[in-house]
Amino acid sequence: MSEKNKVYIEGFDDGSGGWEEYPNPLLIKDSCAITKSPWWVDSNHAPPGGGYLHLLYCLYTSQESQSIRDDENFLHKPLGLRNKFLEGDFPSDWTNVSITVRIKGDMKMKGAELVLLAQSKVGTHCQNHVLTGQPIKVTKEWTQQTITLVPDQTHWTSLGSRHDRVNFYGNGNISDVLKDLNVDIIFVLHPLLIVPKEKSDLEQVHSLRAGSDYEVDESYLPEGHVMLDEIKIEFP
Repeated sequence: MSEKNKVYIEGFDDGSGGWEEYPNPLLIKDSCAITKSPWWVDSNHAPPGGGYLHLLYCLYTSQESQSIRDDENFLHKPLGLRNKFLEGDFPSDWTNVSITVRIKGDMKMKGAELVLLAQSKVGTHCQNHVLTGQPIKVTKEWTQQTITLVPDQTHWTSLGSRHDRVNFYGNGNISDVLKDLNVDIIFVLHPLLIVPKEKSDLEQVHSLRAGSDYEVDESYLPEGHVMLDEIKIEFP
Protein backbone atom coordinates (compact mmCIF):
# COMPACT_ATOMS: atom_id res chain seq x y z
CA MET A 1 0.00 0.00 0.00
CA SER A 2 1.41 3.37 -0.98
CA GLU A 3 2.10 6.09 1.56
CA LYS A 4 -0.65 8.71 1.68
CA ASN A 5 0.13 12.27 0.59
CA LYS A 6 0.57 14.44 3.65
CA VAL A 7 0.61 18.04 2.37
CA TYR A 8 -2.11 19.70 0.29
CA ILE A 9 -1.56 23.21 -1.08
CA GLU A 10 -4.01 25.29 -3.10
CA GLY A 11 -2.87 28.66 -4.47
CA PHE A 12 -5.84 29.30 -6.80
CA ASP A 13 -3.50 29.82 -9.76
CA ASP A 14 -5.69 27.83 -12.16
CA GLY A 15 -9.17 28.13 -10.67
CA SER A 16 -10.87 27.22 -7.43
CA GLY A 17 -9.38 23.71 -7.17
CA GLY A 18 -12.76 22.50 -5.96
CA TRP A 19 -13.35 25.15 -3.30
CA GLU A 20 -16.86 26.60 -3.35
CA GLU A 21 -18.81 29.42 -1.78
CA TYR A 22 -22.24 28.06 -0.99
CA PRO A 23 -24.57 28.54 -2.80
CA ASN A 24 -22.90 31.14 -5.05
CA PRO A 25 -19.95 30.69 -7.44
CA LEU A 26 -16.61 31.47 -5.80
CA LEU A 27 -14.81 34.39 -7.47
CA ILE A 28 -11.19 33.67 -8.44
CA LYS A 29 -9.12 36.71 -9.38
CA ASP A 30 -5.34 37.25 -9.43
CA SER A 31 -4.78 33.84 -7.78
CA CYS A 32 -7.11 34.70 -4.88
CA ALA A 33 -10.45 33.21 -3.83
CA ILE A 34 -12.65 36.20 -3.08
CA THR A 35 -15.99 36.14 -1.29
CA LYS A 36 -18.21 39.17 -0.71
CA SER A 37 -21.34 40.04 1.25
CA PRO A 38 -24.26 39.64 1.26
CA TRP A 39 -24.01 35.94 2.04
CA TRP A 40 -26.69 33.26 2.20
CA VAL A 41 -27.88 32.37 5.70
CA ASP A 42 -27.57 28.69 6.66
CA SER A 43 -30.31 28.03 9.21
CA ASN A 44 -29.86 24.24 9.53
CA HIS A 45 -28.45 24.77 13.03
CA ALA A 46 -30.77 27.52 14.24
CA PRO A 47 -31.62 27.44 17.98
CA PRO A 48 -31.96 25.08 19.75
CA GLY A 49 -28.91 24.24 17.61
CA GLY A 50 -25.61 26.11 17.73
CA GLY A 51 -26.54 29.01 15.51
CA TYR A 52 -26.71 30.46 12.01
CA LEU A 53 -23.83 30.49 9.51
CA HIS A 54 -22.46 32.13 6.39
CA LEU A 55 -20.59 29.56 4.25
CA LEU A 56 -17.56 31.29 2.69
CA TYR A 57 -15.20 28.53 1.53
CA CYS A 58 -16.28 24.89 1.28
CA LEU A 59 -14.20 21.84 0.27
CA TYR A 60 -15.61 18.31 -0.07
CA THR A 61 -13.30 15.82 1.61
CA SER A 62 -14.51 12.48 0.20
CA GLN A 63 -16.07 11.16 -2.99
CA GLU A 64 -19.02 9.89 -0.94
CA SER A 65 -19.80 13.38 0.39
CA GLN A 66 -20.94 14.44 -3.06
CA SER A 67 -23.83 11.95 -2.96
CA ILE A 68 -25.01 12.32 0.65
CA ARG A 69 -28.62 13.47 0.59
CA ASP A 70 -30.78 14.94 3.28
CA ASP A 71 -34.58 14.77 3.36
CA GLU A 72 -35.00 17.34 0.61
CA ASN A 73 -31.89 17.62 -1.55
CA PHE A 74 -28.12 17.35 -1.61
CA LEU A 75 -26.43 18.31 1.63
CA HIS A 76 -24.68 20.97 -0.43
CA LYS A 77 -25.27 20.28 -4.08
CA PRO A 78 -21.81 20.05 -5.74
CA LEU A 79 -21.16 22.45 -8.59
CA GLY A 80 -19.30 19.86 -10.65
CA LEU A 81 -15.93 21.55 -10.22
CA ARG A 82 -12.61 19.76 -10.42
CA ASN A 83 -11.64 18.95 -6.82
CA LYS A 84 -7.88 18.62 -6.56
CA PHE A 85 -8.13 17.46 -2.97
CA LEU A 86 -10.25 14.48 -4.00
CA GLU A 87 -7.81 13.75 -6.82
CA GLY A 88 -4.97 13.50 -4.30
CA ASP A 89 -4.40 10.46 -2.11
CA PHE A 90 -4.86 12.13 1.28
CA PRO A 91 -5.73 10.50 4.62
CA SER A 92 -9.30 10.47 5.89
CA ASP A 93 -8.16 10.92 9.50
CA TRP A 94 -7.89 14.66 10.19
CA THR A 95 -6.89 14.35 13.85
CA ASN A 96 -4.32 17.08 14.66
CA VAL A 97 -4.19 18.27 11.05
CA SER A 98 -2.81 21.81 10.74
CA ILE A 99 -4.32 24.28 8.27
CA THR A 100 -2.42 27.41 7.28
CA VAL A 101 -4.07 30.24 5.36
CA ARG A 102 -2.75 33.44 3.80
CA ILE A 103 -5.67 35.80 4.11
CA LYS A 104 -6.84 39.39 4.23
CA GLY A 105 -10.06 41.35 3.87
CA ASP A 106 -12.10 44.33 4.89
CA MET A 107 -14.88 43.22 7.19
CA LYS A 108 -17.45 44.52 9.63
CA MET A 109 -17.91 41.32 11.62
CA LYS A 110 -20.99 42.36 13.65
CA GLY A 111 -20.08 39.91 16.43
CA ALA A 112 -19.25 36.97 14.15
CA GLU A 113 -15.89 35.23 13.78
CA LEU A 114 -14.28 33.41 10.87
CA VAL A 115 -13.89 29.80 12.01
CA LEU A 116 -13.44 26.37 10.49
CA LEU A 117 -16.37 23.94 10.38
CA ALA A 118 -15.71 20.19 10.19
CA GLN A 119 -18.58 17.99 9.04
CA SER A 120 -18.75 14.21 8.97
CA LYS A 121 -21.38 11.51 8.90
CA VAL A 122 -21.03 9.53 12.12
CA GLY A 123 -23.40 6.59 12.27
CA THR A 124 -26.83 7.73 11.10
CA HIS A 125 -26.36 11.50 11.52
CA CYS A 126 -24.16 14.28 10.19
CA GLN A 127 -22.25 16.16 12.85
CA ASN A 128 -21.07 19.75 12.42
CA HIS A 129 -18.48 21.27 14.76
CA VAL A 130 -16.93 24.76 14.53
CA LEU A 131 -13.44 25.51 15.84
CA THR A 132 -14.54 28.44 18.01
CA GLY A 133 -11.41 28.17 20.14
CA GLN A 134 -9.17 29.12 17.18
CA PRO A 135 -10.79 31.94 15.16
CA ILE A 136 -9.01 33.38 12.13
CA LYS A 137 -8.50 37.14 12.12
CA VAL A 138 -9.42 39.05 8.97
CA THR A 139 -7.24 42.15 8.65
CA LYS A 140 -6.65 44.64 5.86
CA GLU A 141 -3.09 43.40 5.39
CA TRP A 142 -2.02 39.89 4.42
CA THR A 143 -1.41 37.55 7.35
CA GLN A 144 -0.48 33.89 7.56
CA GLN A 145 -2.31 32.00 10.29
CA THR A 146 -2.34 28.35 11.36
CA ILE A 147 -5.08 26.43 13.14
CA THR A 148 -4.86 22.85 14.43
CA LEU A 149 -7.76 20.40 14.39
CA VAL A 150 -7.26 19.10 17.91
CA PRO A 151 -9.52 16.27 19.15
CA ASP A 152 -10.48 18.34 22.19
CA GLN A 153 -14.14 19.35 22.40
CA THR A 154 -13.30 22.42 24.51
CA HIS A 155 -11.90 24.00 21.32
CA TRP A 156 -15.05 23.24 19.35
CA THR A 157 -18.78 23.98 19.38
CA SER A 158 -21.11 21.19 18.29
CA LEU A 159 -23.86 22.77 16.20
CA GLY A 160 -26.50 20.08 16.47
CA SER A 161 -29.75 20.77 14.64
CA ARG A 162 -32.66 23.12 14.22
CA HIS A 163 -35.96 21.77 15.58
CA ASP A 164 -37.05 19.99 12.38
CA ARG A 165 -33.72 18.50 11.19
CA VAL A 166 -32.90 16.24 14.15
CA ASN A 167 -33.36 13.18 11.91
CA PHE A 168 -30.36 14.33 9.85
CA TYR A 169 -28.06 16.46 12.05
CA GLY A 170 -26.84 15.42 15.48
CA ASN A 171 -24.48 16.28 18.33
CA GLY A 172 -21.43 14.31 19.35
CA ASN A 173 -17.72 14.59 19.97
CA ILE A 174 -15.24 16.13 17.56
CA SER A 175 -12.86 13.19 17.97
CA ASP A 176 -15.33 10.96 16.10
CA VAL A 177 -15.67 13.52 13.31
CA LEU A 178 -11.92 13.94 12.84
CA LYS A 179 -11.24 10.18 12.73
CA ASP A 180 -13.05 10.04 9.38
CA LEU A 181 -13.84 13.51 8.04
CA ASN A 182 -16.04 12.25 5.23
CA VAL A 183 -18.22 15.24 4.25
CA ASP A 184 -16.49 18.63 4.11
CA ILE A 185 -14.61 21.46 5.74
CA ILE A 186 -16.00 24.98 5.51
CA PHE A 187 -14.68 28.36 6.58
CA VAL A 188 -17.78 30.00 8.06
CA LEU A 189 -18.87 33.20 9.76
CA HIS A 190 -20.44 32.30 13.11
CA PRO A 191 -22.46 33.20 15.09
CA LEU A 192 -24.90 35.40 13.22
CA LEU A 193 -27.49 37.65 14.81
CA ILE A 194 -30.69 36.99 12.88
CA VAL A 195 -33.31 39.72 13.12
CA PRO A 196 -36.39 39.74 10.86
CA LYS A 197 -37.25 42.92 9.00
CA GLU A 198 -40.79 42.58 10.31
CA LYS A 199 -41.35 42.28 14.05
CA SER A 200 -41.90 38.68 15.10
CA ASP A 201 -41.72 36.51 18.17
CA LEU A 202 -38.15 35.20 18.59
CA GLU A 203 -39.28 31.60 19.05
CA GLN A 204 -41.25 31.83 15.82
CA VAL A 205 -38.22 33.30 14.05
CA HIS A 206 -36.07 30.26 14.84
CA SER A 207 -38.79 27.81 13.83
CA LEU A 208 -38.95 29.34 10.35
CA ARG A 209 -36.27 29.53 7.64
CA ALA A 210 -34.32 32.79 7.65
CA GLY A 211 -34.22 34.34 4.21
CA SER A 212 -36.88 32.10 2.70
CA ASP A 213 -39.80 32.13 5.16
CA TYR A 214 -39.11 35.72 6.17
CA GLU A 215 -36.79 38.56 5.15
CA VAL A 216 -33.71 39.13 7.30
CA ASP A 217 -32.51 42.58 8.39
CA GLU A 218 -29.04 42.56 6.80
CA SER A 219 -27.83 45.49 8.90
CA TYR A 220 -27.17 42.98 11.71
CA LEU A 221 -25.12 40.63 9.50
CA PRO A 222 -21.39 40.70 8.67
CA GLU A 223 -20.46 42.74 5.62
CA GLY A 224 -17.38 43.21 3.51
CA HIS A 225 -15.06 40.87 1.63
CA VAL A 226 -12.45 38.20 2.32
CA MET A 227 -9.51 37.22 0.09
CA LEU A 228 -7.85 33.82 0.44
CA ASP A 229 -4.48 33.64 -1.33
CA GLU A 230 -3.27 30.18 -0.28
CA ILE A 231 -4.32 27.31 1.93
CA LYS A 232 -2.04 24.51 3.13
CA ILE A 233 -3.32 21.38 4.88
CA GLU A 234 -0.69 19.25 6.63
CA PHE A 235 -1.49 15.75 7.87
CA PRO A 236 0.60 14.45 10.81
